[in-house]
Amino acid sequence: MRLKDPMRRLNAALLMIAFVLSLFAGRLVQLQGIKSDEYEQAAMEQRLRKIDLPAVRGNITDAEGNPLALTQEARGIFVDPTRINPEKKTEIAARISSMLGLDVGFVLKCLEKKNTQYVLLAHQVPPERAKLVMSLGYKGIGQVPESRRSYPADAVAANVVGFVNQDGDGGEGLEYAYDKLLKGESGWQRVEISAVDGQHIPMGEGQIKEPVPGKGLRLTLSQDIQWKAEEAISAAVKKHKAESGTVVVLTPDSKVVAMASYPTFDPNAYSKATAAQRSNRVVGEAFEPGSTGKVITAAALLEEGLVTPETSFDVPDSIWKFSTEFEDSHDHKVWKNLTFGGILAKSSNVGTIMASENLSDQKLHDYLTSFGFGSPTGVGLPGETPGIFSTPDKWSGTDRYPISFGQTISVNALQMAGVYATIANGGVRVTPSLVAGTLDEEGDFTPSEAPQSRRVISEDTAHQLIRMLEGATTREGTAPAARIPGYRVAGKTGTAERYVESKRGYDGYTASFVGMAPADDPQLIVQVVLQDPKKGYYGGEVAAPVFKNVMEFALKTRKVAQTGTAAPTLKMFAD
Repeated sequence: MRLKDPMRRLNAALLMIAFVLSLFAGRLVQLQGIKSDEYEQAAMEQRLRKIDLPAVRGNITDAEGNPLALTQEARGIFVDPTRINPEKKTEIAARISSMLGLDVGFVLKCLEKKNTQYVLLAHQVPPERAKLVMSLGYKGIGQVPESRRSYPADAVAANVVGFVNQDGDGGEGLEYAYDKLLKGESGWQRVEISAVDGQHIPMGEGQIKEPVPGKGLRLTLSQDIQWKAEEAISAAVKKHKAESGTVVVLTPDSKVVAMASYPTFDPNAYSKATAAQRSNRVVGEAFEPGSTGKVITAAALLEEGLVTPETSFDVPDSIWKFSTEFEDSHDHKVWKNLTFGGILAKSSNVGTIMASENLSDQKLHDYLTSFGFGSPTGVGLPGETPGIFSTPDKWSGTDRYPISFGQTISVNALQMAGVYATIANGGVRVTPSLVAGTLDEEGDFTPSEAPQSRRVISEDTAHQLIRMLEGATTREGTAPAARIPGYRVAGKTGTAERYVESKRGYDGYTASFVGMAPADDPQLIVQVVLQDPKKGYYGGEVAAPVFKNVMEFALKTRKVAQTGTAAPTLKMFAD
């Protein structure tokens, strides 16, 4: 309809424009006034992402502060599936998976996820690798700050320290046992993500709960001695074609200086290792100690006043008890007037049985218990076995005889090493300790609580035992290979039949040696165990040389002065 009056047409047009503008104004009032908070919140939620902020995990160091486990800067790589170019999904999945070592199918599924704008592809990516990923320039691929665990000493102390898995949790060893302390308390952050490139918006809106850093651990271990122990036991296992081996180095007050297991693994590549390689055999493997256990029977007999080191016996190479024959490891003629000290030095099973006849089953059991048999050591490592040790009412008629010389009962290597540490410590048993204390984020050190201690035998009995154990390293004893020039050495060999659970019977041997030096003032104890060696199997032949290798290195490393005195002559035979 045409309007003849131009002013009426202009007024009508202005009215229509005013009406349209009023609609716009009303909508603006609604958006910026009435519902401004609602729309602002919706817009913010499209840009905000909640990101977990793991706390910086505490470091683990040796006694001198050398790092065994560190936390380093890393990145998390994520994808926003809504921003991925559908035509490039296959290309992106192939290139990202190759650079991050991921399965291409997994990455493709992440790119295709629905109803989400944040899917984490990989944790703990090194910053330089993350930078390469981001340089590809794909929209929808972003990164967030993280940290990753590294082990600068590689396999050194790996079975003690353990590892941290992809989820940031401790998987074995101290990393597992002290996971909560090391991990600290995680936080979180809400950050604005740019719709253009998927990166954080600097100075953007956000909320944050700061993480609380974990505490670090300072160990009693010496990295150098630990390395030497691992090198020595690895070489011995290979040389003697053994199944496995362990070395423990203790101070007399049972501080763990080294704890080596072989086979072992690299915690930086823990996924490539088997469960057996990752396990700590020092505490997790039970074995019959054999003749190294005779020292407890000897301690009981001396402490109870039933023998002296000079008490003599006529010792044949075999003896019958009820319907069972017990033998020495070698055939020999009757040793006339062999002293009790000589019985220990020559490691005679028969002589030990004869000397222990007047020791009751209960007394023998009580001394074994007092020295730590049948109970966890208290060192605080996961996977520890207390061994197998029953009460006398469950012993059969002849059990007490093999028990007296270290068979039909089982222990772990740390328990057995602790027996000799007790003797070296003047008869006082101290709970083994591995963690010297904790470190906060400022580096302040808090020592661990003092370990429990109690007297097991008198100081005089301990000194008599040490003098007797020196006899084992003489030419008349079973371990002259354990001697160290310039130092007096006291110790004991063990060659025990090895019980194999899968075969439900004995098969092969456990060869061991445990000793202390200098014998006149013990500073260190070293325990060596080889399981099922096939090229030689006597403890004095395969384990004693490892003891010498590790002990000599450890004494020099700790700058222990040479003995300077001659060992007293052990009387092997009475006049």
